[in-house]
Amino acid sequence: MEHHDLLSGLVRLHVLHHAAEHDIYGQWMIDELARHGYRLSPGTLYPMLHAMERKGYLRSRQEQQGSTRRKLYRATPLGLEGLAVAKRQLKEFTAEAEHSESTEHAAPPHKKESGE
Repeated sequence: MEHHDLLSGLVRLHVLHHAAEHDIYGQWMIDELARHGYRLSPGTLYPMLHAMERKGYLRSRQEQQGSTRRKLYRATPLGLEGLAVAKRQLKEFTAEAEHSESTEHAAPPHKKESGE
Protein backbone atom coordinates (compact mmCIF):
# COMPACT_ATOMS: atom_id res chain seq x y z
CA MET A 1 0.00 0.00 0.00
CA GLU A 2 1.42 3.34 -1.07
CA HIS A 3 1.78 5.83 1.82
CA HIS A 4 1.26 2.95 4.27
CA ASP A 5 2.50 4.94 7.25
CA LEU A 6 -0.09 7.69 6.65
CA LEU A 7 -3.01 5.43 5.80
CA SER A 8 -2.58 2.68 8.40
CA GLY A 9 -4.63 4.67 10.91
CA LEU A 10 -7.49 4.90 8.43
CA VAL A 11 -7.37 1.13 7.94
CA ARG A 12 -7.73 0.66 11.71
CA LEU A 13 -10.69 3.06 11.69
CA HIS A 14 -12.33 1.09 8.88
CA VAL A 15 -11.88 -2.06 10.96
CA LEU A 16 -13.39 -0.41 14.05
CA HIS A 17 -16.26 1.04 12.03
CA HIS A 18 -17.29 -2.36 10.68
CA ALA A 19 -16.61 -4.16 13.97
CA ALA A 20 -18.94 -1.67 15.66
CA GLU A 21 -21.72 -2.59 13.23
CA HIS A 22 -21.33 -6.39 13.20
CA ASP A 23 -18.93 -9.26 13.74
CA ILE A 24 -16.09 -9.25 11.22
CA TYR A 25 -13.47 -11.81 10.24
CA GLY A 26 -10.13 -11.40 8.52
CA GLN A 27 -10.88 -12.38 4.93
CA TRP A 28 -14.11 -10.40 4.89
CA MET A 29 -12.20 -7.36 6.16
CA ILE A 30 -9.47 -7.82 3.52
CA ASP A 31 -12.15 -7.89 0.82
CA GLU A 32 -13.98 -4.88 2.28
CA LEU A 33 -10.77 -2.84 2.52
CA ALA A 34 -9.93 -3.76 -1.08
CA ARG A 35 -13.25 -2.18 -2.14
CA HIS A 36 -11.88 1.08 -0.71
CA GLY A 37 -8.51 0.77 -2.45
CA TYR A 38 -6.52 -0.73 0.43
CA ARG A 39 -4.63 -3.88 -0.48
CA LEU A 40 -3.68 -5.75 2.67
CA SER A 41 -2.33 -9.25 2.89
CA PRO A 42 -3.33 -11.62 5.69
CA GLY A 43 0.22 -11.15 7.00
CA THR A 44 -0.55 -7.46 7.52
CA LEU A 45 -4.19 -7.57 8.61
CA TYR A 46 -4.11 -10.41 11.14
CA PRO A 47 -1.30 -8.93 13.26
CA MET A 48 -3.22 -5.62 13.16
CA LEU A 49 -6.39 -7.35 14.40
CA HIS A 50 -4.44 -9.13 17.15
CA ALA A 51 -2.80 -5.87 18.23
CA MET A 52 -6.16 -4.07 18.32
CA GLU A 53 -7.49 -6.90 20.47
CA ARG A 54 -4.50 -6.72 22.84
CA LYS A 55 -5.03 -2.96 23.18
CA GLY A 56 -8.68 -3.52 24.06
CA TYR A 57 -10.34 -2.09 20.92
CA LEU A 58 -11.64 -5.46 19.70
CA ARG A 59 -12.71 -8.72 21.30
CA SER A 60 -12.82 -12.03 19.50
CA ARG A 61 -14.62 -15.32 19.64
CA GLN A 62 -14.27 -18.56 17.71
CA GLU A 63 -17.06 -19.80 15.47
CA GLN A 64 -17.27 -23.22 13.86
CA GLN A 65 -19.36 -23.63 10.68
CA GLY A 66 -18.98 -27.18 9.45
CA SER A 67 -15.28 -27.68 8.85
CA THR A 68 -14.60 -23.94 8.76
CA ARG A 69 -13.38 -22.29 11.94
CA ARG A 70 -13.40 -18.51 12.10
CA LYS A 71 -12.23 -15.94 14.56
CA LEU A 72 -14.85 -13.20 14.71
CA TYR A 73 -14.04 -9.72 16.00
CA ARG A 74 -16.34 -7.11 17.50
CA ALA A 75 -15.63 -3.59 18.80
CA THR A 76 -15.42 -3.22 22.58
CA PRO A 77 -16.65 -0.19 24.55
CA LEU A 78 -13.08 1.18 24.34
CA GLY A 79 -13.13 0.62 20.57
CA LEU A 80 -16.45 2.45 20.26
CA GLU A 81 -15.08 5.34 22.31
CA GLY A 82 -11.93 5.50 20.18
CA LEU A 83 -14.01 5.41 17.01
CA ALA A 84 -16.17 8.32 18.25
CA VAL A 85 -13.07 10.38 19.07
CA ALA A 86 -11.54 9.60 15.67
CA LYS A 87 -14.74 10.60 13.86
CA ARG A 88 -14.76 13.98 15.63
CA GLN A 89 -11.10 14.54 14.76
CA LEU A 90 -11.65 13.50 11.14
CA LYS A 91 -14.56 15.94 10.82
CA GLU A 92 -12.38 18.72 12.17
CA PHE A 93 -9.53 17.82 9.83
CA THR A 94 -11.87 17.52 6.82
CA ALA A 95 -13.41 20.93 7.52
CA GLU A 96 -9.96 22.51 7.84
CA ALA A 97 -8.67 20.79 4.69
CA GLU A 98 -11.73 21.82 2.68
CA HIS A 99 -11.45 25.38 3.94
CA SER A 100 -7.79 25.65 2.98
CA GLU A 101 -8.55 24.33 -0.52
CA SER A 102 -11.15 27.04 -1.07
CA THR A 103 -9.05 29.97 0.18
CA GLU A 104 -5.47 31.05 -0.13
CA HIS A 105 -3.83 29.55 2.92
CA ALA A 106 -0.83 31.52 4.01
CA ALA A 107 1.93 30.05 6.11
CA PRO A 108 1.81 30.91 9.80
CA PRO A 109 3.37 34.26 10.65
CA HIS A 110 7.08 34.07 11.24
CA LYS A 111 8.30 35.52 14.50
CA LYS A 112 11.35 37.65 14.21
CA GLU A 113 14.15 36.46 16.39
CA SER A 114 16.00 39.05 18.41
CA GLY A 115 18.81 40.54 16.37
CA GLU A 116 16.89 40.45 13.04
